[in-house]
Amino acid sequence: MRIYTPVISTFLACLSLISIDVVLAQDDGQAASSDSQETSLLEEVIVTARGRKESLLEVPISETVFNAEAIETARIKTIDDFIALTPGVTISNAQDAGTNFITIRGMSQTRNGEPPVAVVVDDVLQVNSRAFDQALFDLQSIEVLRGPQGALYGRNATNGAIIINTATPTDEFQGYVQGTYGDGDEYAFEASVSGPISEDVGYRVSMRYYDRDGYLDNVILNKKTDYSEEFNFRGHLSWAVSDRLSADLRASVTQTDGGSLNYTYQPAVVDMNTGFPVAFDFSIADADLVQQDFVANNLGYDERDVSQVSLRLNYEMDWAVLRSVTAWDQLEQLSAADQFPYTYASSITPAPPFPFFDGTQTQHVDVDAFSQELRLTSLDDQRLRWMVGGYFLQTDRYISSTVGADLEQGVLGVKRSPYLGDSSNPTTSWIADDNDNTAWALFFNLAYDATEKLELAFAGRYDKDERKQTVDDRQGAYDNDGNLLAAIGVPGKVNKADFSLFQPKLSVRYAVSDDFSIYGSWGKGFRSGQFNQNGVGEIAASAGIPGVEDVLDQEESETFELGAKTQFGGRFSLSAAIFNTEVKNAPYFVFIGGVGAQVLVGIDQVDITGGELELSAHLNDNWNAYMGVGISDAEIKKYTLNPAAVGNEAPYVPESTFNLGLQYRGAITDSLGLFARVDYERRGEQFWDPENTTSRSALDLVRLRAGIESNDGVWSLIGTIDNATDEIYNSEWVLGGFAHAGFPRVWHIDLRYNF
Repeated sequence: MRIYTPVISTFLACLSLISIDVVLAQDDGQAASSDSQETSLLEEVIVTARGRKESLLEVPISETVFNAEAIETARIKTIDDFIALTPGVTISNAQDAGTNFITIRGMSQTRNGEPPVAVVVDDVLQVNSRAFDQALFDLQSIEVLRGPQGALYGRNATNGAIIINTATPTDEFQGYVQGTYGDGDEYAFEASVSGPISEDVGYRVSMRYYDRDGYLDNVILNKKTDYSEEFNFRGHLSWAVSDRLSADLRASVTQTDGGSLNYTYQPAVVDMNTGFPVAFDFSIADADLVQQDFVANNLGYDERDVSQVSLRLNYEMDWAVLRSVTAWDQLEQLSAADQFPYTYASSITPAPPFPFFDGTQTQHVDVDAFSQELRLTSLDDQRLRWMVGGYFLQTDRYISSTVGADLEQGVLGVKRSPYLGDSSNPTTSWIADDNDNTAWALFFNLAYDATEKLELAFAGRYDKDERKQTVDDRQGAYDNDGNLLAAIGVPGKVNKADFSLFQPKLSVRYAVSDDFSIYGSWGKGFRSGQFNQNGVGEIAASAGIPGVEDVLDQEESETFELGAKTQFGGRFSLSAAIFNTEVKNAPYFVFIGGVGAQVLVGIDQVDITGGELELSAHLNDNWNAYMGVGISDAEIKKYTLNPAAVGNEAPYVPESTFNLGLQYRGAITDSLGLFARVDYERRGEQFWDPENTTSRSALDLVRLRAGIESNDGVWSLIGTIDNATDEIYNSEWVLGGFAHAGFPRVWHIDLRYNF
């Protein structure tokens, strides 16, 4: 395993800086002790990264934390908002609700694939990535853990974990209401009410409604393409059953309706007055070429329903705490839109210069899941701290993908049955399967204080994922009258595959002083393998992409990390980390537009070297600042599918991230205050495919916030401008020239009242 000398040099320089600052801080602290007016202005940050409450300074993990105040002042309403403030992590949104591509430390997510991070909400591991991008509201904290966390959170925590805790019921009646108006005819309303039902039972009810017409235009249909409407509801009951036993019941519902598949196909040279292609130039492949106007003759639509019920039981014994977490999840999503090349052409009126029959496409996903975790945790106040537990997950996942003939009568939503011979929108390609998946795990975590300053920790988890795929017996290609032209794959076939790995993690932490610690760790992780839809390997071969298999094997990774954390001067905190990761079988997505086939393949080996640096500063009573830097050099070392790509950069990985922010909050009068904040995010150059066909240039995004508020915290009126410089960029680019434009400059005004 190699770690680049420049990265080591940078880390050692940061370590030297930290050491100097610690000495200065200790001197300052001695001087301050004689001054009764001087106190530490940094509050201790408590995290739950290792399954128990600990100080952020003590945890041997590279981690970014947002408490309730930071979530509100930064206006964190979506996952994009907190990821923009987290070094080494980026996200791309495209296609529809639920389709997002998170990249962390050089490892990325692929369409229809598992993410490289585990997402845990209120102790419940989220079992489907399509539920990840729900609205964020009424939250208590967000923790972003970088590096392999599989020993703690299991499969798919191969390079990180995101822990989200919602606000809990309170002992006294309280709540808030907030209204929003913004660009694109955006309206939003959210509210939360919390309080006691009895001495032992508390409740919290939260909701959010969001609606916008959109920002991007279909210039032929004269309609917005990125419209969105979402309703969120969450109910929370807590019950102190006895002095030892507590119960927590949580239920949530999300309903989303919006636009989908708003892509442009770059090789299609389109007359924007008619929407028809006038030529096809297949040499065009430019991730910096952005088209914000659309010409498809069918407006895409997306419908998503997500619900979850979870029950947490906590039993405190004299020697340990037993916790049970049970959850039931359901997700159903239907996306439908015009098909490639996304023009005004149709099956009746093809594109004149080339025989492209611009059809329709749909995808339907239906997931039901049950999960159960049992965890026994030792008490915190002892030299040897431990945890043991087990996890079980049962998932039923159905997916269908179709292509239809566009007879200029709209797009029918296809779920579990194709429209064979339908006169308005007959299905011409039907690929569908049902997946029964069972996963289980056993895990442990040990932390031992060898001395007052030295902690040794060892964690391990064995995960096994058993998957069964049943191919729909109607799978095939059809003509407009519903006659079978050819089977796709093997209709009715039952496929089985198992994926498993033991994921160990070792870490050593040394407390140089009360405010300065260093650590080192080594760990393994794995992302579960999965099935491609049956027959796509054959389809890929016919489209000139050989080597695609119907089963994607599991991804495995190994990471070494060194890090340091400190607080100094009572006002500053600084953390730094460097890492080296070797990844085997990194997943990559290939889209074959002509037949609507979506394929996952594995990149045999990727080596990643990088690091992070975070600094936060409480400058005085009014000013706060922060900075974060992340570097990920992800190089392809082996790629059987295309050996010529060896030495290239891994796809979807920006070479660097940088974020910088400054916030002011101060009184104007005795009752009125001023709030202002600026956030700057820079994502480095990024390639989208292993061949490094084209790169998106470095991206600079600015968010501005300003407004007034009451000094007692009762109300606030604050305006926000996202992408204030109106940066024009693609949020995603797919090999072949499929581009998805990012949002332009957008403004919002929020009025909030707390009671």
